[in-house]
Amino acid sequence: MTTVEEQQRIQTKFQEKMNQDELLNCMRCGFCLPTCPTYIESGYQESHSPRGRIALMKAVVDGLIEPDEDFERSLDLCLGCRACEPVCPSGVNYGHLLEEARDIVNQNKQFSMPVRVVRKAVFKELFPHQNRMRGLTGLLGFYQRSGLQKLARGTGIMKLFPDSLATMEKVLPNMPTMKEMKNRPEHLEAIGVKKQKVGFFSGCLMDTMFLETNNATMKLLQLAGCEIVIPKEQACCGALHGHSGEKDGAKELARRNIKAFEDTGVDFIITNAGGCGAFLIDYDHLLKDDPEWKDRAQAFADKIKDISQILVEVGFHEKVKLELPNQILTYQDSCHLRNVMKTASAPRTLLQAIKGTQYQEMQNADRCCGSAGIYNIVESEMSMQLLDSKMVNAKATQATTIVTANPGCLLQMKLGIEREGLSSKMKGVHIVDILLEAVKE
Repeated sequence: MTTVEEQQRIQTKFQEKMNQDELLNCMRCGFCLPTCPTYIESGYQESHSPRGRIALMKAVVDGLIEPDEDFERSLDLCLGCRACEPVCPSGVNYGHLLEEARDIVNQNKQFSMPVRVVRKAVFKELFPHQNRMRGLTGLLGFYQRSGLQKLARGTGIMKLFPDSLATMEKVLPNMPTMKEMKNRPEHLEAIGVKKQKVGFFSGCLMDTMFLETNNATMKLLQLAGCEIVIPKEQACCGALHGHSGEKDGAKELARRNIKAFEDTGVDFIITNAGGCGAFLIDYDHLLKDDPEWKDRAQAFADKIKDISQILVEVGFHEKVKLELPNQILTYQDSCHLRNVMKTASAPRTLLQAIKGTQYQEMQNADRCCGSAGIYNIVESEMSMQLLDSKMVNAKATQATTIVTANPGCLLQMKLGIEREGLSSKMKGVHIVDILLEAVKE
């Protein structure tokens, strides 16, 4: 519970730091309402809509309401999918307002001791350190390969966990070995005629838990004629920090990444995770008040491009034969890839180029699946409600394969497949994995 003193401190910081011009840009037209998953799933509660949340932020700034538990609950329940932004006629940067508000709240309240310990472990001790991410992944790999996983499932230990977490354990990818995680390339030549020199943002989870997807990404880039530079000094993108009220940590990670790619001489910096890409492309906003880094952040952000976009631009799908037998494909948009990076047609273009497959568009494919970083853990009830709705639409396509472009989305869709008992009929894959599978060299 936030104390009166904490509420006063939060209100003061809101008045000092919130962009009041941006708050006033909202005309309360309501165009955002049909796009907001939490507004729809909460039974059309105004406080759980973008318009409603902006009104609450403005009310705190004006001193009309206290930043109490109901206010925090409204912020916490937001997915941060930013689906409201493309439809806003005033161009309100809702995502920036949300991150600023969460940062102010989280930096000016006293968490309980267990929460403080967990937040410090996650945001300061784990994600900024890739060697520790490898260590955690190595432990998960040992759990999978040693027989402990089979024991845990056989003895019913997993029943002690919430259903969503117990099911999530079933859909985790097979973890790579420590040797595989440490033996990472720093430079790869193009295959055939060189068309571009690109940097590859390998990420933290992507280069540990989803190592094979990173390997597939680099192979596709090589086949597309790209020379690849993979700076070893790069770090976590900082999205988890930025979305969870740890902006200072996000800024530090941003500086590390900008510096890592700054002197590589690459034309573009390629990502294969929509959530990471959207945060990387926002580094110019994150560091806008830092004179030393502002221009450097802008130059970095200008080079960010999703793997699907670069493949389409170089004509990969027209020059490389892609074929898979007897699959019905559908695509679930990564919210941030679509709403922030403005990339929606490229993944579909690539999938529709695979011969031997049938592509079926999913109804409301642009609506959030409920993953949203760690949202499916901290807001499990709403996340599963969103996932259940998503699976209704997925099943209607009769797809054998749900394709995604973000690791969180991938795990969430695999979770939905498992919950629906469809694992024998349907699978979830990252787009680069299915593209590489389809390549006929």
